Amino acid sequence: GSAGRRQRVVVNHVEFSKYKEGEIFQYDIELRPERGEFKKLPNPEFMRAVFDQGMRIHRQSRLNGTSLVYDGRKIAYAPKRVCQQNETLNLEVSYTEDGRANNFVIQIREAATIDTSSLSRFIRGDRGMVFADIQPALNALDVAIGSVAHADMVGFGRSFFTRAQSLQLDGGLELWNGFSLSVRPGIDRLYLNINTAVTAMYTPGELMESLLRVLNVRDANQLRGDLSKQKVSIIGAYLRGLVLYLRHRGIRGKRKFTIKGMTSVPLDRESFEWEDPSRPGHVENVTIAQYYKRRYNIELRYPFLPGLVGRKNAVFPIELCEIGDNQRYKGNLNERQTADMVKFACRSPKDNMKRITDALQQLDFGASPVLQSFGVSLRNNLSEVESRVLSAPTITYGRNSREPSLTPVGGAWNMRNKCVSTSGDSLKYWAVLIFANQRHVPNNMAQNFVKGLVDMCNQTGYHIMDMRPPIVHGNPNADIGQEMRRACDAIKLPPKTFPQLLLVVLPTTNAQVYQTVKNCAYTTLGIHTQCMQAKHMQRPNPQYCANLCLKINTKLGGTNQCLVPADLQKLVHHKPTLFLGCDVTHPAPGDSEKPSIASVVGSTDFMGLRYAATLIQLPSRQELVGKLRDVVMRHLKLFYQHTKTKPLHVVFYRDGVSETQFEQVRDRELIEIQRACLSIEPGYKPEITFLAVLKRHNTRFFPTGRDGDRTGNCVPGTVIDRSVTMPTFFDFYLFSHAAIQGTSRPTHYYVLHNDAGFTADEIQLLTYHLCYMYAICTRSVSLVPPVYYAHRVADRARCHLVN
Repeated sequence: GSAGRRQRVVVNHVEFSKYKEGEIFQYDIELRPERGEFKKLPNPEFMRAVFDQGMRIHRQSRLNGTSLVYDGRKIAYAPKRVCQQNETLNLEVSYTEDGRANNFVIQIREAATIDTSSLSRFIRGDRGMVFADIQPALNALDVAIGSVAHADMVGFGRSFFTRAQSLQLDGGLELWNGFSLSVRPGIDRLYLNINTAVTAMYTPGELMESLLRVLNVRDANQLRGDLSKQKVSIIGAYLRGLVLYLRHRGIRGKRKFTIKGMTSVPLDRESFEWEDPSRPGHVENVTIAQYYKRRYNIELRYPFLPGLVGRKNAVFPIELCEIGDNQRYKGNLNERQTADMVKFACRSPKDNMKRITDALQQLDFGASPVLQSFGVSLRNNLSEVESRVLSAPTITYGRNSREPSLTPVGGAWNMRNKCVSTSGDSLKYWAVLIFANQRHVPNNMAQNFVKGLVDMCNQTGYHIMDMRPPIVHGNPNADIGQEMRRACDAIKLPPKTFPQLLLVVLPTTNAQVYQTVKNCAYTTLGIHTQCMQAKHMQRPNPQYCANLCLKINTKLGGTNQCLVPADLQKLVHHKPTLFLGCDVTHPAPGDSEKPSIASVVGSTDFMGLRYAATLIQLPSRQELVGKLRDVVMRHLKLFYQHTKTKPLHVVFYRDGVSETQFEQVRDRELIEIQRACLSIEPGYKPEITFLAVLKRHNTRFFPTGRDGDRTGNCVPGTVIDRSVTMPTFFDFYLFSHAAIQGTSRPTHYYVLHNDAGFTADEIQLLTYHLCYMYAICTRSVSLVPPVYYAHRVADRARCHLVN
């Protein structure tokens, strides 16, 4: 593209000055004990330690001095062939851990030969290639570069962390700083992307101390006779997948184990049949507490606690267990932990850039013999690329506004002197339901807030007829659905009419109450709700009330702001256009019970202001393609119902796709969209523009000189479509929002199909200008609204699946 003001930005990519053009050899690695098998593969850190020991012993004698780099699982790479193609190399190695020596065998067998010249062809823009063609070469380089970071840091996949400058969290956890490293193709160049990262780790040390922190208890004696089911499940969630060590004076060193569960009764009641070694043949029933006293002369301090159950149903007392080092926490963080993590990870662009350049110096890739053997060398500074700043759109408001149009500066504006574009249904039948304590939010405070809200709504052109709605106090610990019904019953309704809205006041930001309110509202009561926090009731802030007004107006069918119709029509080539947004989310890894959820939203007017939503529940991990035709047909019909016009152009923004799936998803879903059009009417073939949207990536840009905004980030409208974009795709990075804190992340858009023949400038301006049309705030947003709405619909659906 060429539109906009040009400026240079720094990107967190380091250019390769050289990489091997030739063959890299991929090997299958099987690491097993000298006798028997692993029942379950040990963690990658252990596997890597055994493998590295094997390399130290055998590199010169058996591998011709060749360096192999290992992924900690089943694959290794070498710059030269280390064994014949059909040969299996067996390397014997002795490895000592916790004072115990064990013997292992490393089996090495050639699996594939990777031609790295595919990288050169791809970055030069060979149209016959797809991203999947270079994935093996990228994986090999990722593992080689990761091997340098593994020397000083703890690695998980492509991310590496260190305990230096860690932060202690509540609940037996701590936060570690680190980096992600991945090799990325650019235009005519290959780059290493390096970004800051943060992860939660278990605090090593005595298990008992950590569990007391998890349960928020000072002394274990407080748990005597008071270990409720809820506390047991909290402990179970914390211990899931954790490696523990048993250490006491009766055993040499320490014994490593993972837990399967907990005993259902305390250790002074859990018993088993035991043969006392001092009295052979004499078997008696003893409790675990008695066993430790008689076998090891250890008097348990907390026999009233349950024990941990390991392999072969062995039971271990909590007080004798320790948490091993370097273990990542894979569970969900609670509200407070999440807030602490956000605070810890939130860094200004300047600080982030310094951390990345410091990491480059610390890793010192140029001095690595392993990278030299792979023919890799990197520059020692971050790259600079060209960007452009697109102009913001003109936004229009209702005709009664004193300021009916404006061009925002810095991606934000306010509702002063403005009225909504079109008013939703007048609010006649509504109530206020307060879940906060009545002492904190008394009736007179609530009435005062409602008056401020009603005044602001009427000023901004949204009409509220009932200015004194009933105010009901509810109990957040009672049946929330019942409390909501009680509030609805307080509304004086004529026959055959229904409540329009409940304004629900929540005591805290607790997600559980919010989810239950939304669940009841949408699945049992069929009523709109507007939630707010109790702290905002204390004094009706005009800006806050204006924001609530935007949300209520949208829920009751109104529109708030609008692009200038002629400007939008020019961008979509003066054709009626249906905007579709789609998001597919899958359950967490290992969860095969919960379904996958697809949400699709489609515009129902010419201006892309109002949207209808469709939710599809799919079997776990299944893709959307089978149901897409019916969904698109529904949205084509809805667009026609509201506009009396068939769309001649469909713009489909698709989230939830990784780069390796682009071609497959585009080909399959494009056919379904085309079939949907032909099902509406034979010969009906609107133009289709298909874009993939990626938000979860590690590319960051830093402005140079004085080009940034007040937070030091790139200004809204900054677009990058050169150097670090894909050589074989039409793609771009777009900053469409103003960051409030931290380092902002651009959204990466890929144009995968383009019937309309959009130029780069047209599709970039269209996408950027749509970001000013997010209905419920006076800011441009970071993600194009059709996808943003699809996310919200999917999040709402997960409220219904919470139980």
